[in-house]
Amino acid sequence: MQNPTEFYTLQSKKHKAEAKQLYKTLSLYSVLRLSVFIITAVGVYTMINQWKVALIIGLFGIGVFLFLLSKYTDLKAKRALHKRLVKINKEELKIASGDFHQRADGNKYQNPEHFYSLDIDLFGRGSFFQYTNRTTINEGTNVLVKYLLANDILDIEKRQDAIKELSTLPEWRQLYSGIAQGVKVEHSAKSIITWLKNYKPFLNKTWYRITIGFSLASVAIIALGILDTIPIQYIGYWLFLGLALTGKFLKQINVLSQNTEKAKDTFRQYALLLAQIETQNFESELLKEKQAKIQSENLKASQIFLKFSKVLDALDNRNNLLSAIFGNGYFLWDIRQSYYVEQWITTYANKVDHWFEVVTFFDAFNSLGNYAFNHQDFVYPEIVENKTTISAKDLGHPLLNAEKRIDSDLELNQEQFFIVTGANMAGKSTFLRTVALHIVMANVGLPICAKESKYKPIKLITSMRTTDSLTDDSSYFFSELTRLKFVVDTIENDTNYFVILDEILKGTNSTDKAIGSRKFVEKLVKLKATGIIATHDLSLTEIASTGSATANSVKNYFFDAKIVNDELFFDYKLKPGICQNMNASFLLKKMDIV
Repeated sequence: MQNPTEFYTLQSKKHKAEAKQLYKTLSLYSVLRLSVFIITAVGVYTMINQWKVALIIGLFGIGVFLFLLSKYTDLKAKRALHKRLVKINKEELKIASGDFHQRADGNKYQNPEHFYSLDIDLFGRGSFFQYTNRTTINEGTNVLVKYLLANDILDIEKRQDAIKELSTLPEWRQLYSGIAQGVKVEHSAKSIITWLKNYKPFLNKTWYRITIGFSLASVAIIALGILDTIPIQYIGYWLFLGLALTGKFLKQINVLSQNTEKAKDTFRQYALLLAQIETQNFESELLKEKQAKIQSENLKASQIFLKFSKVLDALDNRNNLLSAIFGNGYFLWDIRQSYYVEQWITTYANKVDHWFEVVTFFDAFNSLGNYAFNHQDFVYPEIVENKTTISAKDLGHPLLNAEKRIDSDLELNQEQFFIVTGANMAGKSTFLRTVALHIVMANVGLPICAKESKYKPIKLITSMRTTDSLTDDSSYFFSELTRLKFVVDTIENDTNYFVILDEILKGTNSTDKAIGSRKFVEKLVKLKATGIIATHDLSLTEIASTGSATANSVKNYFFDAKIVNDELFFDYKLKPGICQNMNASFLLKKMDIV
């Protein structure tokens, strides 16, 4: 695949040049439109005494003007798309440089009661979500979040294949995002689907036939009036009759119009995105499954959506005073368009949510494909079914600068528990989040930050950041106990969880903390739990050599800290054994606190 930085740079230049060229073409069309308007006006004025000739000139001029306007509008939309694509590529270059902290951080998705969402920098400022998210639809964002929080260990390889394929389609992904950004949607797809499924029609086919017959009669009456075959005032009487018939359904049409106004932009956006999905030739199983969901009709889903979007636009013309009066007075416009809307709803209301789901799936997975494209040096974990849980070489945190990041090897088997000790700032917490992200990313199907990885799918549960709305110690401690109980209850029901703990029982005294922490870890070992705990409490390391630990079930690892030439030095490497050096007193003295 192409180097991401080179790709984004070239794409930015390409779309910028396209937008500039289109601007020149738009300027030409503006001049042509103005010229046609002036020539038509002069022609009509010159031939005003020969009204038939003037009428022909006027109609021809209006036709040409509208044609040029249509072309201008299309070119303007195309130029706007290129400008959005320039912005997308510039944004990728900006994010690659480490400047992404002003993006949406997903902080609202943090949930203290979830298995891990609060603990591992998945959401919030500087989070994995903030770095990875490229969704352009609110529902797409929710789908991405759903995958990140799912703890889904099934069909990982299917998701890997889908992400691999999307990572090779950067231009398609960007076009998808650029198109989606071109339509501003204010109302959720969920609310629209609910309205569609609960809608009750008020028009039948008889009324549709009446609108057709009335329209034909209107054309005939207007023609006869112009030819003086019937009194001209009959045209006015017929207008009032049409308005009266429309008025019969005014209340229902107003309610329908209010709801279609909410749905109009969403359907326009989704129709364009469905077209992108339909025309792409996918190879991976998951992408083909999703694509098949929108190809089950004689008409393509995009055509069905586009047809509905046009009907909604037609009904929206009732907001134009001239259309409202003459369209309803002579053609019963609102009744006919309302009938079209109701027929569409009756036919497709129960299928719309499946089509919406496909669009939002691709919106979410485009973010994952984009991540994989941006990290071509990362590896997709090899899914295994042996005793290995994680066997990774040069495992690192995916959000750290690659030039500064220190990686470590990790070999942790099923029903094995690691006790990790180390000084303050030595890298324990970062390592825990690195392992946690490996599990989350692997389960989603993403490549992970390592040279090699073998992985037996396992769900994640953590206790690292206990929070509470109160600030007193007892409430904090109770909140932490509640979390630890949640961990134990979960493991008792299902041992296929990877437990990550960071300095538990912080809300009590050191002696009580040591005793309680030891008993808790021994409980997990007895339950044959798999996981890691980081701690400053060296007494916990004794578990590895006691009867509570079966052979190789508990192992001690540490992160070292050394004082060299009166300076603190960390190597941030995971090593087997127990930490012998702590640094709190040194730092207090070094910073002139004591």
